[in-house]
Amino acid sequence: MELNADFSQRVAMHGDALVWQPSPMPGVERRMLDRVGDEVARATTIVRYARGSAFSPHVHGGGEEFLVLAGTFVDEHGSYPVGSYVRNPPTSAHTPSAPDGCTILVKLRQFAPNDRTTVRDHASDRVFTKDPALPGVTRALLFEDAREQVTLEQWTSRSAYALDAPSGAEVFVCEGSFALETDGFRPHSWLRLPAGDRVTLDVGPDGATVWVKRYRAPARLG
Repeated sequence: MELNADFSQRVAMHGDALVWQPSPMPGVERRMLDRVGDEVARATTIVRYARGSAFSPHVHGGGEEFLVLAGTFVDEHGSYPVGSYVRNPPTSAHTPSAPDGCTILVKLRQFAPNDRTTVRDHASDRVFTKDPALPGVTRALLFEDAREQVTLEQWTSRSAYALDAPSGAEVFVCEGSFALETDGFRPHSWLRLPAGDRVTLDVGPDGATVWVKRYRAPARLG
C-alpha cells in the first residue's frame, strides 16, 4: 500500500475527515496519514485504542515515536498521559495497552538503523521557552539529533507564522487552528512540507499548539 508516498509533494490531511479503519488487533483503529507498506510499513498514523484494548508484544524493527493526544497509553515501561512524547528506537520492544482508552499520533520505521536513543517525555516535565526570532512563539524541545528536530510549539492567536522547510517538515495540530491559503487546519490536521518549501501559516483566534518535526536532511524511505 502507498499513501502520500511522494515526499517531494506537499500534503495536507485532516484527521476528522478520515474514516477510522480497523487494525489487526480488536479495539484498535487508525486513520492513515502516509504509508509505504502493508502491516509492516513506514507510516504516519493516528491510532485510537478503545478502553481495555491492547496490542500484542512486538519489536520495533525500524523504531517508533508517538505523541499521546487523548487518554493514557500504558506499557511495561510506564504510563503516558495526554501530551507525553515517546521514542522507542530500533530493536526495542513493548506491549502497549490502554485500560481507559487513548489516541496517539505514531510514526513507524523512520529511525536511523543505528539509533538507540530512548525518549520518554511527560508533559508535566516540559519547559517552554520564547523563540527570540519569532515573537509570539514558545517552544519545548522534545528531541534533536543530526537527522531531525522535534518540538511542541505554542503559537499566539491571529499571528502569521513563516515556516521554512529547507529539508522538509511536518506539522500536526494538537489544539487550536491555523490556515494555509484557503485550507483550514484544526485539531488532528497534519501538514507535510517537502524539502525547499516555505509557507506562511495564519494562526486562528484561539492560537495553536502544534507538534513540529524539522528534518536536517530530506525524508526518504528506509
